[in-house]
Amino acid sequence: MAIHPTAVVSPNAEIGKNVEIGPYAVIEDDVKIGDDCYIDAHVKVGQYTTIGPRCRIYYGTYIGEPQDHRFYRGIQSYVEIGSDTVIREYVTIHRPPFEFQKTVIGNHVLLMGFVHVAHDVVIGDNVTVANQTAISGHVQIGRGAVLSGYILIHQFVRIGALAMVGARAMLLQDVPPFCLLHENVISGPNIIGLRRAGMSNQSRLAIRKAIRKVYFEGLNLKNAIEQIEAGTMTPETTHLVNFLKEAHRGIMPGNPKFSGGNDDSDSAEG
Repeated sequence: MAIHPTAVVSPNAEIGKNVEIGPYAVIEDDVKIGDDCYIDAHVKVGQYTTIGPRCRIYYGTYIGEPQDHRFYRGIQSYVEIGSDTVIREYVTIHRPPFEFQKTVIGNHVLLMGFVHVAHDVVIGDNVTVANQTAISGHVQIGRGAVLSGYILIHQFVRIGALAMVGARAMLLQDVPPFCLLHENVISGPNIIGLRRAGMSNQSRLAIRKAIRKVYFEGLNLKNAIEQIEAGTMTPETTHLVNFLKEAHRGIMPGNPKFSGGNDDSDSAEG
């Protein structure tokens, strides 16, 4: 363990093996930091935060205190960060203002500089969020999603697994799993992301056909779901349909000039 002499570390914090804590960092009571973590200079880790092993947290990051009019001191709520996650400069992560609730960031997540994560947010494993994106309270981001920079996300919005959101988007409704959103409209499946995730041609084709039903065949959402369910379902299309059925805020619109993507490697099976 290497703790800089100017760092302030509570005796009530639990610090794992081989942890490095830089100059002027502050680690409060009831914090747990796993083995082999790196905490850079001027990082503050607030009370009731748990950080998994092998995380790297960079200069000026602030983790812990609620940011809400309803908060009063003494609330016991939590931030939980998984293993192997990287949090870059000046990221802010807030715990809930509600007793015993959690803000959760998964394993192998990358939050780039100046990302804001509000209270009660849940970020799944292997998510990447680029610079200056602001994630409002109660947002859920599914496994493997990629968010570009300068995105504004409204409270309670959900972003599905393996979705890709382009820069400067303003998300007021849900982004379904496996979709690509550019300039605030869905333009088809996230083909590159699905390939990188190791999905088979058959799975990618099923996803592409389902997204086309939802966005590019002139159907309302209820009828699109019925037509998808009338066909051969895969685990991926089942996940997509379940997500759509739970979209209480509605879903982001599609752009009719797109046809739902063109994945040549899948076309031979279609």
